[in-house]
Amino acid sequence: MKVNWNTGLVLEGGGMRGVFTSGVLDGFMKHDVYFHYVVAVSAGACNGLSYMSHQIRRARISNIDFLLKYKYIGLRFLFSQGCIIDRKLLYEDFPEKLLPYDYDAYFNNPDEFEMVTTNCLTGRPCYLSERKDKQRLIDIVMASSSLPYVSKIVNVDGVPMLDGGIVDSIPLMRSIERGHKTNVLVLTRNKGYRLTEHDHKIPHFIYKGYPRLRVALSHRCEAYNRQLDMIDEMEEKGEIICIRPERPMEVGRLERDLDKLERLYEEGFMLGEKFCREYMQ
Repeated sequence: MKVNWNTGLVLEGGGMRGVFTSGVLDGFMKHDVYFHYVVAVSAGACNGLSYMSHQIRRARISNIDFLLKYKYIGLRFLFSQGCIIDRKLLYEDFPEKLLPYDYDAYFNNPDEFEMVTTNCLTGRPCYLSERKDKQRLIDIVMASSSLPYVSKIVNVDGVPMLDGGIVDSIPLMRSIERGHKTNVLVLTRNKGYRLTEHDHKIPHFIYKGYPRLRVALSHRCEAYNRQLDMIDEMEEKGEIICIRPERPMEVGRLERDLDKLERLYEEGFMLGEKFCREYMQ
């Protein structure tokens, strides 16, 4: 597969496994490699924002350096803010004061960036972008990253939304539907990985007002594994390029071990640079 101006970039989520993605994207930025269309979900959306504003190492500082300093993952936030992470710190203090986000660079970037959320009313994915309104941009990325069960629902345009990974963990088909026949995927699981847990019906008292969301959650494992089957087949045919961890995954979704996170980031950075040397020279 040849990479050209119309090649799409697809960023998977995965919580703190997203430090791999931040490493890959920093490798891209080091070599001034930018894609004209990017679609991202959950942690991929968070990391993608810094890529779209061309702020190299910003996501790494947020995911690793500031995790040590501020310890923003923990059950105490579930009780105080209704979320397993410190939302105020991540979505207010970081972009505005502690780790300023370059909104001007983002809004002036002509390249397209879409983030995936799950509409809690319909149980369907939404592909959203924002090029003017700071708060709406933050609301979208926060919704895209709001894990079910451990995060409060986020309203975007008056619509209740959660993590886009519930219904479209790897939005490759969205990129293809938008006209990008060739795509580069940054994945956060090793090749051959499949979810081994079984889907089960979600009790009616969980997300009581959102029956379609419960249906989506009840088929999450099956849907994800189907996506991985499709990706393996397309990769084998040379229709896509996948950048994924090569070493056994040791980082969990809510990982707080900095040594593990640093190793995964460095692996991502190395593979990002390798991609640039092989495909962008």
